[in-house]
Amino acid sequence: MNDHSQQHPDGVSGVDLELKDVTKKYAGQQTPAVDGLSLHIPAGEIVMFVGPSGCGKTTSLKMINRLIEPTSGTITIDGEDVRSQKVDDLRRHIGYVIQGGSLFPHMTVAQNIALVPGLLGWDKKKADERVDELLDLVSLDAGRYRDRYPRELSGGQQQRVGVARGLAADPPVVLMDEPFGAVDPITRQRLQDELMSIQSELGKTIVCVTHDIDEAIKLGDRICILQEGARVAQYDTPANILAAPADEFVEDFVGAGSSLKQLTLARVSDVELSPWTTVTVGESSRDALARAEQAGHSSVVVLDSRKRPRGWTWLRDLRAAETVPEPRTDEILGVDRRATLNDALDDMLTSSHGAAIVTGRRDEFLGVVDFATVTQQIQDAGEAAEREAAGTA
Repeated sequence: MNDHSQQHPDGVSGVDLELKDVTKKYAGQQTPAVDGLSLHIPAGEIVMFVGPSGCGKTTSLKMINRLIEPTSGTITIDGEDVRSQKVDDLRRHIGYVIQGGSLFPHMTVAQNIALVPGLLGWDKKKADERVDELLDLVSLDAGRYRDRYPRELSGGQQQRVGVARGLAADPPVVLMDEPFGAVDPITRQRLQDELMSIQSELGKTIVCVTHDIDEAIKLGDRICILQEGARVAQYDTPANILAAPADEFVEDFVGAGSSLKQLTLARVSDVELSPWTTVTVGESSRDALARAEQAGHSSVVVLDSRKRPRGWTWLRDLRAAETVPEPRTDEILGVDRRATLNDALDDMLTSSHGAAIVTGRRDEFLGVVDFATVTQQIQDAGEAAEREAAGTA
């Protein structure tokens, strides 16, 4: 690890962000695109901007790094007005991640990630170390991916590289505009888990635009629901917004069954994990079989040398090989412990093992969660929500 991972002993490397009466008017339009937006975003939190199409979410986001210049009002980062800095200097110290990763196709993965550190004058050794560190952080093997070009990556891998590039210069603030909108639902869920895992380690101040209220509920420490003109309808924690919508607009936007949506606040970390027989690529199949049979398991979880899950393997497949084979996929599998129980259920539906692998920091294997445990937890949470609703009725 280099010095980037050791700068923030309190776990928070983000800073406060303040918008005061920020307005954006375009020539020829009668109503402002953003009309007097005031908002305090605390250091180290993820704040989700969500609202109907055209409400000013992205315009508000882009004014923070001056991709769009405000007409009036002030935006401060750690107490400093963004307009007091040169635009290029400002943007080099704010991470920016957009849909699809937006990688330069003629540059390798390493060159894409090292772009901003290069502009900031980092020497090659320091930049190379940072590239490898960040690839590890976003669960891509540096030896395998650093010299690949974007066209050689899947959509999810491109988005991971985009996140790594946004974090390259260790910015205190990271802006994300629909970062996971262009990938399939399962990849999207895993990228969301990845972001939560990264945030638990780095503690950045992250402002993220999404159109998806479920994504906002899952990722946000706070959610800012915006109406036309980026007027704040409600700015609060996901739990408070679901429990007490401010008005009919918020109620309609959150959608029917907000009490059911409260179940999405339940996390995998809320349930007890079960141990499972694990094996390491290359170890003796005979030893692995003996452990699994003693535990009464019909399958094992295959880990790499860093205890990251690479897949499930049935015992019948182990019996056909002398050593534990390398899985066919190079993707890290499982759900993060901060994932929702709904995510865990989705993962189980794509698996034939009736359980989901659960990972922790840097994707290290923690255990498994099974279908019965998750459904019981959801049922208990639903009954608790019903009792609470009945008590306040």
